[in-house]
Order: sequence, then structure tokens, then C-alpha cells
Amino acid sequence: MKSMKNIFSSRKRRVDDKKLDMTRLPKHIAIIMDGNGRWAKKRGLPRTAGHKAGVEALRDIIRTCSTLNIKYLTLYAFSTENWKRPKDEVSALMQLLVHYLKKEIIELHKNNVRIRTIGDISGLSQVARKEIDIAIELTKNNDGLGVNIALNYGARAEMIKAVKEMCQKVKNNEIAIENIDENEFEQCLYTKGIPDPDLVIRPSGEFRISNFLLWQIAYSEFWFSNIFWPDFNGECLMEAIIDYQKRDRRFGGIK
Repeated sequence: MKSMKNIFSSRKRRVDDKKLDMTRLPKHIAIIMDGNGRWAKKRGLPRTAGHKAGVEALRDIIRTCSTLNIKYLTLYAFSTENWKRPKDEVSALMQLLVHYLKKEIIELHKNNVRIRTIGDISGLSQVARKEIDIAIELTKNNDGLGVNIALNYGARAEMIKAVKEMCQKVKNNEIAIENIDENEFEQCLYTKGIPDPDLVIRPSGEFRISNFLLWQIAYSEFWFSNIFWPDFNGECLMEAIIDYQKRDRRFGGIK
């Protein structure tokens, strides 16, 4: 893997990073990684080839975020609905996850990246859970880019889980109903301790949220692209950030 410091100089850029305002970078970027299957189909390849190509795109995005000192990157990797896909594709995705963590975790650790997951990983295979645990434990003390991988994640399931936890707290007399507020509720979400996304990116030409971070993206800025995820790179990410910096974020108020 190329040095983080050399990521911009290692390729020809379509977007001039000098246009970036380094004082107004988003702290948290969330990405719905979409379009792997259509990318493969367009090339007459099996869908699994698209997922493999998507991993290459992921490397570039993580490098770029690290270079820009983005604090958090949340990646929608596998949703609660993705289990409906063909078994061989689901199996290939899980194998790809294991392969990626085994191959990349040492380099990620060297570059101060911290790995965590959001979602119900108890539904994943024992092999996948083992590699996830290794990655989390190895990088837990890093203070660079925090990469949150959404696995077996669904926002509705997350909120139901949070409601059940709040009900249990009330039942245990840990909190009174009248004291329940947004801050208390957020403590029961998978993203506890992580600021809400400033920018949500969805490539592939779709304009859906797809059950992703429904609570957390209440005031996020959205950026859509027709580019399939395997072709999405650091240049595309910088373009999204530049567009984000042109927006006036009012959070429901008036400046």
C-alpha cells in the first residue's frame, strides 16, 4: 500500500485539492457503497468481481480520508436486507470481508486507523467475527481515522434495539420516562460516542437512503453520483467535499 502522504501525488487528479478549505472539512463522512453488481454486469463479469473491485475503491477512500485528517468514515457494507441475496453471493461477500481484514489490518494499524463495526455482527459467521474482533482489538487505541463498518446493519432494527434498551432502563428504574431525550436515546444506538455524519455519499445513480443511519442523518448533507462504487476514488471524494463546503448548513435555523 502506498504511503498515506503520497496519495495525491500518486495519480493524476481531475479535482484540484487546493480548492479544499482545510478548515471546513466534514468530521464524519458516511458512504453507501453501491453499484458493485451493475459495474460487473456492464463488463460481462460475475457480481462477485464487482465486490472485489469495490474493495480496491475502499482502499483509496480510506487513504484519502486519512490524508485529509477526516475523523470518522462510516461504510455501509452489508445491510440486514442483503441476506435476501443469493447464498453464493452472500458467502462471497463474507469471504471478501475476512480476506480484506486479514490482508489490510496491519497496514491500517500502522497508519493509525481505528476499526469498529455497527450492526448485529452476531449474525455473521464465526470466522468473520473472529477477524473483526482481531481488527477492533489491534486498532482500539489508535486516534486517527475512525472507520465504522456497518455489517448486518439496518437503521430500523437499530432504533428498535435502542427503544428496547430504553424500556429496560425505565423498568430497572435507571431513568424516568420524563427524562428520556435525544441524548439518552443516542446512548443506546450503535453509533454511541460518534458525531452524526456531516456528509452522506451515495454513488451508483440511486437516490435512496436504504435503511441507513435514519436517526443520525437528520441534518446531514447528501451527495449523489452516477459513478458505480468500484470506480469511486479519492478524486470523487474530494469533489463531494468541495461541493459540501459550498453549502450553507443551518440545522433548521437561520444564520
